[in-house]
Amino acid sequence: MLLQTKLPKVGTTIFTVMSQMAMQHQAVNLGQGFPDFPVPEFLVEALSRAMREGKNQYAPMTGIPALREAIAAKTLACYGHSACPESEITVTSGASEAIFNAVLAVVRPGDEVIVLDPCYDCYEPAIDLAGGVCVHVPLDPVDFSVDWNRLNAAVTAKTRMIFINTPHNPSGALWSAEDMQRLIALTHDTDILLLSDEVYEHIVFGGVRHESALRYPELAARSFVISSFGKTYHCTGWKIGYCIAPKALSAEFRKVHQYNTFCSFAPAQWAFAEMIVQQPDHYAELGAFYEAKRDYLAAKLARTRFKPLPVPGGYFQLVDYSAISDLPDAEFARWLCIEKGVAAIPLSPFYETPPTGQRLVRLCFAKNPDTLNAAIARLEQV
Repeated sequence: MLLQTKLPKVGTTIFTVMSQMAMQHQAVNLGQGFPDFPVPEFLVEALSRAMREGKNQYAPMTGIPALREAIAAKTLACYGHSACPESEITVTSGASEAIFNAVLAVVRPGDEVIVLDPCYDCYEPAIDLAGGVCVHVPLDPVDFSVDWNRLNAAVTAKTRMIFINTPHNPSGALWSAEDMQRLIALTHDTDILLLSDEVYEHIVFGGVRHESALRYPELAARSFVISSFGKTYHCTGWKIGYCIAPKALSAEFRKVHQYNTFCSFAPAQWAFAEMIVQQPDHYAELGAFYEAKRDYLAAKLARTRFKPLPVPGGYFQLVDYSAISDLPDAEFARWLCIEKGVAAIPLSPFYETPPTGQRLVRLCFAKNPDTLNAAIARLEQV
């Protein structure tokens, strides 16, 4: 049988590779982005209660009404955007499903989709599967800000969609209000759609507000806005996210969703509906919670030869290892894991063409103090 792959550039993700390597070599895993501390007890109890009450069968395709209503109320409170629970909010099996649904719903063969490098590794495969053309525009290699001249130059008559991601994975960089206004100007009087990946929306530091696309009516009208309960509530393994989009875009999104997963884990939806309404302090205080972890790790890294970069949001710390090694980042990450016992993620898999001479790896600080201390003790020996 002759099989021609539809994803010739895709292998096993770097996150899986490094996590497997961490297990094999008993390394402290600061690579894959998942918390190793408990899910909020309120949420666990709500999930258990939902299961005991028999809420274990298929949820409605778009998500249970109570959860969609809670998301709508939270969105209005956080961003001043009124989203219709019935026609504009769809619960998905994680943010990755939502990204694939959005792309497959509106991107046709030959359409161009702009992504900003470094970018999350599921973006391009989704575009490829839809038959689209992925156009890579690099962010500034130092502070990961948007190069507006390059972004403007990349837009053509074939541009169907632009991906934005704030807070940014892997750098933690934030889009500013000025950036959003420039995006409004760029897309004005066009049919360009936006996919706004906002899974770290509540993990923003220094009192700065998260600039959601939903804050801006001109952007909200053309956007699929993707969020993740896993990132907000420390339960990445539950794989529940959601998409907010205008009615017409949601209708197309749901056509894909209903044949992709149809619906998502029902008991968790009931639990999240309770958590959002009854425990709003959790997401309101999440930024301060992670800011303390960021500061703790950065202070400890100051005693090493790694140079931590500024982290405005998210739960990843980029470190420059150029004072330690001239190895390319993938080779350095492998060496660091095998020889020094700390798993990190190289940055090159997030790029089409990595910047020449860049020597950065990503560490996850969504970890308990024992994990961070164990990693620091090893990094101090590098």
